[in-house]
Amino acid sequence: MNIHEYQAKDLLKKYNVAVPDGIAAMSVAEAVKAAESLPGPLYVVKSQIHAGGRGAGHFKNNPQGKGGVRLCKTADEVKDAAEAMMGQVLVTKQTGEDGKEVQRLYVTDGVDIEKEYYCSVVLDRVTSQVTFMVSTEGGMDIEDGVSDAQAGELAEKLGLTGDAKAGAIPFFQNLYKAYVELDAETIEINPMIVTDKNEVMALDAKMTFDENALYRQKDIAAMRDESEEDENEREAKDWDLSYVSMDGNIGCMVNGAGLAMATMDIIKYYGGEPANFLDVGGGATAERVTAAFKIILSDKNVKGILVNIFGGIMKCDVIAEGVIAAAKEVDLSVPLVVRLAGTNVEKGKELMANSGLPIISADDLGDAAKKVVAATEEAQKAA
Repeated sequence: MNIHEYQAKDLLKKYNVAVPDGIAAMSVAEAVKAAESLPGPLYVVKSQIHAGGRGAGHFKNNPQGKGGVRLCKTADEVKDAAEAMMGQVLVTKQTGEDGKEVQRLYVTDGVDIEKEYYCSVVLDRVTSQVTFMVSTEGGMDIEDGVSDAQAGELAEKLGLTGDAKAGAIPFFQNLYKAYVELDAETIEINPMIVTDKNEVMALDAKMTFDENALYRQKDIAAMRDESEEDENEREAKDWDLSYVSMDGNIGCMVNGAGLAMATMDIIKYYGGEPANFLDVGGGATAERVTAAFKIILSDKNVKGILVNIFGGIMKCDVIAEGVIAAAKEVDLSVPLVVRLAGTNVEKGKELMANSGLPIISADDLGDAAKKVVAATEEAQKAA
């Protein structure tokens, strides 16, 4: 789960990680009020969306204008910046051309930057260690924490000395503590800065969290901003489905993450492009299968669908019932190829054969991929 910059900084402050003073604003008036309550004389108005590259981005209504992060010298300039950002669609390298609508701002106090650095905390799954990346170095055992010596070594790798080094040691230690105690997946400080007063500070912050641990992180879960999430991914999450939207035109519904990856690979092998990753899991009901099918079809880019199910716990007749119900409900208008194998496979095939729907049956995965790619291409030519 992602959160906004202002939320990440509020969390970091609780762990005594230095950040500039700042106030979130949900309107232009709140942005002005925030500036008036900050020391000044410099203010930074920052668009809050779940994407990086905001400063270098552009707004759809003004491609040649300033980006989503602006430096202001007066409350009036803050007002102008807020009016230019609030409610507008910000396009960055990470959002794609569709961009994201700015629904909230973050007004912070300006600081004098002496030098900028990069710092992040991630989990190295190969070594099972929490790893600091301040260049290409860093790593320590989860149970041991970060010693003064290790934090000092990180500071030295960055060439920090004197007061800057002394300030960097608790900075790294507190980042580590926040990472572990909050069940974070990533904490990214970009940039981490040294001010003109040799203070080490997080000028920007991005945090992501392990969704499997949110049951014990109620305060973090409450920070979820559904407006920043892909609509289909949000609905899939509500149905406990593993779904990731992609750029292709062939929708996939599969049971099992490994089989789903193999399905996408073989679609590409035969010249097609998958539109999504969707794992319905091993124990899905007909209702969940119906929901999964409808989520796939709600993607306007989908021009063909491949259902690939190996029935173990998941029975093929249950899959068939869900597919048939969904196809009838949404008035299926794209080619549908189904490959079933395993428990109750003959019953599942019989249900689909008697459904009255133009379902294309496949014998194996290679056959299914060939058929869905060919059918999708033919349908697009006919359109």
